[in-house]
Amino acid sequence: MKEITVQVPKPYLIAAAAVLLAACSKPPEKTEDVRPVRAIVLHSSDVDVNAEFSGEVRARYQSQVGFRVPGKIVSRKVDVGTAVRKGQVLMQLDPQDLKLGQAQALATLRANETNRDLAQADVKRYRELRTQNFVAQAVLDEKESALRAAEAQVDAARAAYREQSNQAGYASLVADVDGVVTQVAAEAGQVVAAGAPVVTVARTDEKEVVFGVPEDRVDVLRDVSDVRVRLWAAPEKVVAAKIREVSPVADPATRTYPFKVTLPATLTQAKLGMTAVVRFASKSAQPKIKVPLTALYHERNATSVWVVEKGAVRLAPVTVVAADGNDLVLGSGVTAGQTVVTAGVHLLKPGQKVRILGEDALQAPVPKTAPAKGA
Repeated sequence: MKEITVQVPKPYLIAAAAVLLAACSKPPEKTEDVRPVRAIVLHSSDVDVNAEFSGEVRARYQSQVGFRVPGKIVSRKVDVGTAVRKGQVLMQLDPQDLKLGQAQALATLRANETNRDLAQADVKRYRELRTQNFVAQAVLDEKESALRAAEAQVDAARAAYREQSNQAGYASLVADVDGVVTQVAAEAGQVVAAGAPVVTVARTDEKEVVFGVPEDRVDVLRDVSDVRVRLWAAPEKVVAAKIREVSPVADPATRTYPFKVTLPATLTQAKLGMTAVVRFASKSAQPKIKVPLTALYHERNATSVWVVEKGAVRLAPVTVVAADGNDLVLGSGVTAGQTVVTAGVHLLKPGQKVRILGEDALQAPVPKTAPAKGA
């Protein structure tokens, strides 16, 4: 038999070789889709109101003091931040005009005393003449009236002299209480009117924290009795405090309602102007479980959360009973100790494998309880 040779075009040979190689290679392995998520471990807490606000330490009492007489300031003895004692000189006026007024009042007093002494001598002499019937009773009565008028003029001159003496003493502005200077509104060489505020002195014996509260939290926090304060400069020391005042009018700039909380005298580290954190807390009848707002997953009018179990997630329908700031209080569907996804909820599906970011640091926190009163 004669052999027949068939010529196959080269392109067909290349294609056939590619098919054979593809048939011999292994299929690619499927990789499991693992989603990174953030999660928290749920815990129950009996703390009903748990809110914190930053405020400023201020003096409960502070006074704007000024001179009681007008004049020119010749010296300033204090600066802002100077601690002063009761009776310490703060500023001084030029006393020259006041001393002149005092000297004039003294001269007037001496003149009236001389007139009184003369009237007394006249009355004494006319009484002797009356006993001898040398003068009429009407003349004696006139002299006695002149004596009484002279004595009244002496009393008026003495009061005027005392007033001028006080005016001269008012040339020195002194502190009425122990405190610290928080503002200086006048300098040496300035002429001030009587009563114009020149120095502000804040008492340091009673301090308070002033902070603003949003309008939707005022009624809730007004009646909370468990109030704690800690200083930003000394966070390790937490002390009990008491609400002293709640403003009925919102601050026009911040639109928040000012709260004033009295600090105990034991918090000696508190200085005026420091930053303090005020915490409100109260106990609820039943422990509650809270989750961040970002943990909720909404689908078909149902509210759920993703619970992580054995590296995978499942949907757990929950009931939201209340809101607390950025957290939601759950009534059912989850229990304390379960791990719930808080970020990435809309990228998951039932049975999805997940990897918790920061899983090494993820631990179940200690359940919070409201601290006992007086602790």
